[in-house]
Amino acid sequence: MNQNLMEKAVYDLLKAMGEDPNREGLKDTPKRVAKMYSEILSYPNFNYTTFEDKYDDLIMIKNIEFCSMCEHHLMPFYGIAHIAYIPNKRIIGLSKIARVVEKYSKKLQVQERMTEEIMEDLKKNLGTDNIAVYIEAKHMCMISRGVKKELTSTVTTKFSGSFKTERKSEFLFLLGKGN
Repeated sequence: MNQNLMEKAVYDLLKAMGEDPNREGLKDTPKRVAKMYSEILSYPNFNYTTFEDKYDDLIMIKNIEFCSMCEHHLMPFYGIAHIAYIPNKRIIGLSKIARVVEKYSKKLQVQERMTEEIMEDLKKNLGTDNIAVYIEAKHMCMISRGVKKELTSTVTTKFSGSFKTERKSEFLFLLGKGN
């Protein structure tokens, strides 16, 4: 990311808003905003740690918190992800599942694509097609502007393998979303 270019853009935006970017309360704002975007929109690479294992039943990681940035309005959306998979002779270090969620939340994003990208990443790196992704998020672009609906949340799901059929009910039941 180009810090100087971002700072200039924020400076120009403040001017376009009719503000004086050189006044006391705003003079460091372009630098702070550029630093914030660099932090929000970047995530370091990590190594997937997988292990051979004979475990062959559902593994679920619930309530993975995330915050992302809507690519349509440059406003945050935030929520929780729930991920489940059934291993195919390999399990992954549990923290790596949370890191995958973080990886795809740390860019300009839409929730639908983020759900899909998490699914595809896990399928590739776990070597299994049996994956479920459930994301529920609040979008500031719906809360603070436009329709202004504070209680609205958006749910996206992606199911593959046995979660598309026989294991979907079990997954949703474990989330408290099914019968």
